[in-house]
Amino acid sequence: MNWEWDGRGADDCVVFFKVKEQWGGLSNMSNDFPLAVGGVRVGSSEALYQAMRFPHRPDWQREILDAPHAMRAKMMSKKGGRRKTGSRPDWEAVQEHVMRWVLRVKLACHPKEFGRLLRATTGRPIVERSSKDRYWGAVLERDGVLRGENRLGGLLMELRDQSTAVTDEPTFLPLEQPAISDFRLLGEPVRVEGAAN
Repeated sequence: MNWEWDGRGADDCVVFFKVKEQWGGLSNMSNDFPLAVGGVRVGSSEALYQAMRFPHRPDWQREILDAPHAMRAKMMSKKGGRRKTGSRPDWEAVQEHVMRWVLRVKLACHPKEFGRLLRATTGRPIVERSSKDRYWGAVLERDGVLRGENRLGGLLMELRDQSTAVTDEPTFLPLEQPAISDFRLLGEPVRVEGAAN
């Protein structure tokens, strides 16, 4: 998946940058969509994504999940620099599979609110604007063009298209675990509780 828009400006896309802006709920940094996974309350999709880097360290996962908001959860995943090097050894290979699953969990837990937000983007590319991350997002350059791989935007578009393939209303998608070994949260195999609303 490569989502690079040479010659297309931000006005042609659904762009999210700050969580309090119109499309901010699409961001993993939004704290408006808490999740329920295996009886564990997770404050944000960012916290769940970061926790899944460390299935071999339930103590680190607990610290990430206990963070009061998404940005703090992200910072806890990098604590002291040692956690970045302590990620599961196949993290680079599996991170997109984990992110795809995390976004499905978000939709399963919030089919109305998050589903409505996804549906409102129909027909337009979704782009996470970033100040520097050209992998998950795209950077707005001086010429007004967003450039980057925008992997998160691509996964959101995939989710939008899959969940509305039959009707205009988001439909339930199966929450199959990614085919990844050692997919655990706090020492237990991952289970999703279902819709939160």
